[in-house]
Amino acid sequence: MSHKGPQSHVRAVLGPTNTGKTHLAIERMCAHSSGAIGFPLRLLAREVYDRVRAIKGDAVTALITGEERIEPPGARYMLCTAEAMPRNGGGHAFVALDEAQIGADRERGHIFTDRLLHARGREETMILGSAPLEPVLRKLVPEAVVEERPRFSTLTHAGAAKLSRLPRRSAIVAFSVEQVYALAEMLRRFRGGAAVVMGALSPETRNRQVELFQSGEVDYIVATDAIGMGLNLDVRHVAFAALSKFDGVRQRRLHPAEMAQIAGRAGRHQTDGSFGTLSGGGGRRGGTPLEFTDEEVFAIEEHRFAPLTQLYWRNAEPRFSSLAVLIGDLEQRPSQPELTAAPQSIDLAVLKRLSDNPDIANGVTTPARVRRFWEACQLPDFRQLGADAHARFVARLWQDLKHDYLGADYVAARIADLDKPDGDIDTLQGRIAAIRSWAYICQRPDWVLARDEMAGRARAVEARLSDALHQRLTERFVNRRTAVLMRGMKDTNLLRVTLDETDRVMVEDHVIGRLDGFRFIVDDSADSEERRLMLAAAEKHMPALLADRAKRLVADELGELTIAKGRVWRGEQAVASIERTRQPSSPRLVLEKDLSALNPADRTALERALEIWFENRLAPLAPLRALEEAAQDEALGSEARALVLTLIERAGVVHREAAGLAVIPKEKRPALRRLGVIIGSLDVYLPALLKPAPRALLRELGVDRRPLNPEMQAVIEGGKQPPAGYRRAGKQAIRVDMAEKLFRAAHEARVKQDKKFFRLEDALPVSMGLLMENYDRLMRDAGFAVRRAKPLEEGVHGAPAPASWSWRPPRKDRHPSAAPAHRGKPRASGKPGGKPGGKPGGKAGGKRPAKPQKPVEPRPENAFAALKGLVR
Repeated sequence: MSHKGPQSHVRAVLGPTNTGKTHLAIERMCAHSSGAIGFPLRLLAREVYDRVRAIKGDAVTALITGEERIEPPGARYMLCTAEAMPRNGGGHAFVALDEAQIGADRERGHIFTDRLLHARGREETMILGSAPLEPVLRKLVPEAVVEERPRFSTLTHAGAAKLSRLPRRSAIVAFSVEQVYALAEMLRRFRGGAAVVMGALSPETRNRQVELFQSGEVDYIVATDAIGMGLNLDVRHVAFAALSKFDGVRQRRLHPAEMAQIAGRAGRHQTDGSFGTLSGGGGRRGGTPLEFTDEEVFAIEEHRFAPLTQLYWRNAEPRFSSLAVLIGDLEQRPSQPELTAAPQSIDLAVLKRLSDNPDIANGVTTPARVRRFWEACQLPDFRQLGADAHARFVARLWQDLKHDYLGADYVAARIADLDKPDGDIDTLQGRIAAIRSWAYICQRPDWVLARDEMAGRARAVEARLSDALHQRLTERFVNRRTAVLMRGMKDTNLLRVTLDETDRVMVEDHVIGRLDGFRFIVDDSADSEERRLMLAAAEKHMPALLADRAKRLVADELGELTIAKGRVWRGEQAVASIERTRQPSSPRLVLEKDLSALNPADRTALERALEIWFENRLAPLAPLRALEEAAQDEALGSEARALVLTLIERAGVVHREAAGLAVIPKEKRPALRRLGVIIGSLDVYLPALLKPAPRALLRELGVDRRPLNPEMQAVIEGGKQPPAGYRRAGKQAIRVDMAEKLFRAAHEARVKQDKKFFRLEDALPVSMGLLMENYDRLMRDAGFAVRRAKPLEEGVHGAPAPASWSWRPPRKDRHPSAAPAHRGKPRASGKPGGKPGGKPGGKAGGKRPAKPQKPVEPRPENAFAALKGLVR
C-alpha cells in the first residue's frame, strides 16, 4: 500500500517541538516552482499562508481548508489542512506533510496515513513529525531519508506551583471547558486575566486571543491540548492542570509523547522553557495523581519516547457501485502489519445510520449518487453533537443535494439566521460551530449555487461572531486594570496617572479611584489585592493630582449636579429651583439666593453653564417637545391639536374614552402617527415617553406627580391607582404599550383564524409576568371574552382543553352630534301606542314584562270565524 507512482526525493525531518521543522519546510517550498503543505489545523495553515504570501505574493499563494478557500487563478503554492491537500500531491514540485505522527490518532489518523503514503512532490517530498514516528515510517516509506533535528532550547521540569505563584508568560493546560473557564476566572482575580484557547473556538477568535497574549496585554494563557499543535507562542512555562483526558472512548492518562508535545510549547528558538503542574488541588484530579513520574520527566526532558509501531488506515479509494460495497470497502482491513484498521469515525457512522433508512437508501442507487451521498456524509461535525444528531443534519442536507444544488436563497436564509452577535460565550460558540458547517457546505464546488457569494457571506458572519466571542471572553476573563497595575508594580514611576474631568483617578486609562474633595477613595469594584496595588500606584502621584484638583475647583464652582424634587442639587445643597413654563419640556432655572452674592459677570457665566447642562439633561424629553411644537401648527387642525394638548398635559398617556377620537378627521391621523402617537384599543399614548429615563425626569421636574415605577417593567403589582403609563389588569398593572401588544396579537389571531371563536397562545402574557385571571380581565376591557375549560377532575390525566376566545366590537367613539334621537329622553314602550317608560302592555312603572296574552277566539257567527281555518 505504499506509494507506487513516480519516485521523488523523500525526506523525513523528525524531532521534538521547537526544532524549526515547519520553518525548514517553508524555505524548501519557496525554493521550488510550486508546492503544497498539509497542516493539522486550519489556524496553522492560515499562519503559514500569511508568511508565504509575504514572500511570494498574493497572486501565486492559495489557502484551502474545509471552510475557507482563497485560490487565485495562477496559484502555485498551496497551504491547506491535511484533509484538503491533494491526495497524490497535485503535481506540485514540492509537497510536505506536517505533524505526520497524527496518523496514530483515532479520529483523523487514517487521513494523515494516506497522505504519508501517497502525497508526493515531483522533485521533493518532506514528511515532518516527532521522533517516535521513525520505526513505522522506515517500513512504510523505505525510500525516505530520515533526518533528526535537535531542539534549539532546553526544557526542564519545574515541579508544582500554585496558580497565584506561576511565573509570567505561562500557559496553563486543562482538558475540559469547565476547567478552562474556572482557571481563567481565578487568573482574572490574581493576575488581571488570561487569554483562552480551545479547539471549539473559531480560528479568528483563537488568533485574537493569541494576540492578546503575544502583545503582553495579559501574561497568561489557558488552553486545552490544542495548544500543542504548532501554535507559535512566547511561552516560558507550561503548567498542567490535569494529566488525564477523555480520548473519545475512556478517561486515560496522557502518554509521555503527548505530554512532551504540549510541554514543548515552552521556550521558543533559543529561549529555554520549563513545565510543571498546578498544586493546591489535593494532589489528585479525577483519580489521576497530578504529578509527573520520574520516568515521564526523564522522557520529556531527554525527548525519548516509545516508538510508534502502527498507524491507522482506511481505504481512501472505495468503490461506489452501491452503498453496501462502499461500506465494505471503508471497513476493509489493511494487509501490512504496520497499519491497523481505523476505528469507526463519525463520517462512516453517519453513512451507516442513514443507509439503514429505506427512505434514503432507496434513492441512492447509481455510482454517481453513492459518491455524492458519501461526500455529504463526510461533512465534519463542527458542532460536536455526536453521530445521531449529526446524521439528522446530514439527512436534511441530502434532501436537497440528491436532486440538485442547494438554492442560494435557502443557504442565505440559514446564514442570516446565525448572524446574531449577541448572547453569552456558549451561545456564540454554538453559532460559530454552526456557521462553520455552512462555510464548509458553501466551499463545495457542486453543492451551492452562487458559491463564491455564499462562501463570502459565511466568512463575514463567522468574522462578526468571532469578534463578538473575543469581546465576551475578554470581558469575562481579563481585568485590564489589574493587569496594568501588575506590570507596573515594580516601578510605579513608569505608570501614567491622570485625573479626568469627573475626578476619576486613572492609571494607564484604567480607573483606580476618585477624588472626593482632597481625599483619594479607592474604586469600589476593586478587591483586596487590587486595592494594595492601586494605593501603591497612586501614592507617588497624589501631590500633583491634588494640585490639579485645587485649580479645577476654582474654575468649576458647582461640581456634580443632580435633579430631584423640582430642584438642581450639588450633593445636599440646592443650587437652583426649576419653574414650570407653558411648555412642560422646557422649564426654567432660577438660582438660589445663596448664589446671589456673585458678581454679575460670574453670575451670568454660571447661569449660562447651568442652562447648557440643564438642556443636555432634558434630552430624553425630545418626543414631548415635538408634541409641543405640533400643538402650535394650525395645519394639524383644531381637533387633532386638542388631542395633542391633552397628551402633553397628561405626560404622554390618555385613556381612549377621554381622547375625543370621534371628532378627529381620519385624514389627520397619519400626522399623529408621524409624531409617534399610537392610537390603541384602550389608550392613546406616546411610546417614547414610556421609557424609564423620561418618566423619571418628568416626575423630578414636577410635570407628572402620579406614582412612578422606576424600571417601567412590563407588568407590576396593581393598586387602586396604577403608576403613570400603566393601566389596571385585575390585581396587576400593565404598561399601556405592552397591553396594546397583547390586543394586537389577539386581533391578528382572530383575522388569521377567521372564526367566531378563535384560539390565543398564552406564552406572550406569561412571558410578561401577567397572571391568567388578570390577563382575562384585561382582554375583557378590550372587548374579548374567553371560555376556559374546567380543571381536570382528580385522577384524570392529560392536557386541559384549550381556551376559546371571541370578540365583540365595543361601541364606537361617537361625535356628540351623532347621538340617537332618544338620547336624554325616556324610551318608548315596545308596544305600538305604548306610553313613554311604560311596560309592553301599556302599564307604567312595572319592572317585569307582561306575560303574552292568548289570542281571542272569534265567535262562530262572526264573519271572521270562517277565515280561521285558512290561517296556517
